[in-house]
Amino acid sequence: MGRLDGKVVVITGAASGIGREAAALFASEGALVCVADLGASAGLGQEVAAACSEAFFQPVDVSDPASVQEMYAETVRRYGGVDVLYNNAGIMPPDDDSILLTEPDAWDRVQSVNARGVYLCCKFGIPCLLERGGGSVINVASFVALMGAATSQIAYTASKGAVLALSRELAVQFARQGVRVNALCPGPVETPLLERLFSDDPAAWERRRVHLPMGRLATAREIASAALFLASDESSYVNGATFVVDGGLTAAYVTPT
Repeated sequence: MGRLDGKVVVITGAASGIGREAAALFASEGALVCVADLGASAGLGQEVAAACSEAFFQPVDVSDPASVQEMYAETVRRYGGVDVLYNNAGIMPPDDDSILLTEPDAWDRVQSVNARGVYLCCKFGIPCLLERGGGSVINVASFVALMGAATSQIAYTASKGAVLALSRELAVQFARQGVRVNALCPGPVETPLLERLFSDDPAAWERRRVHLPMGRLATAREIASAALFLASDESSYVNGATFVVDGGLTAAYVTPT
């Protein structure tokens, strides 16, 4: 028996990275999965869906209300409802830098996906959960919502702070209607982008590694496993949580040598 047997899960940003891992993991635990991502990622998204026991790919632009509404409508048409929202889509473009360097258009681009996207996915997704008598919302924030960095990505950091505050408010508002809302805050994760960055600049990796108590990055599967717990009934009394999965990074003052 799977931990998500029969639950319908919508995962945004599911064509790659943590979303891809989560789609495979959730499906292996019995979930029916909407693998949602940009239309430009359709090939990858369809591969993810095909590898799952029960899933389909849905193109979505999370910054567009009509596109988000269609994502949920198609999921309901196929599976009869929605039980879990995993709002995972996000961007961190290279022109998001120090506030002194980040231009307004870069700021707006990041907010439109990372903050507005979560707002829209909750606005149109929570009514689907209410129709089922409740469910779980997992909004992806970040450890950067909890601490500052001298090597700033100001728009990304601000957007994740917004997700954290939004999640707390929704958790309180909908708790008595059976909807749990939690903010998942990953630490740095092994991704192709980070691996490429660190292979090009080993010194940059050493500067980061010294701050990691465990001396390594998280794997995508480790973050997906935390999301699985929040999606499942095992977390039935977890609501409004800042669910930090960072290997101790936000707890650290100094780290082992």
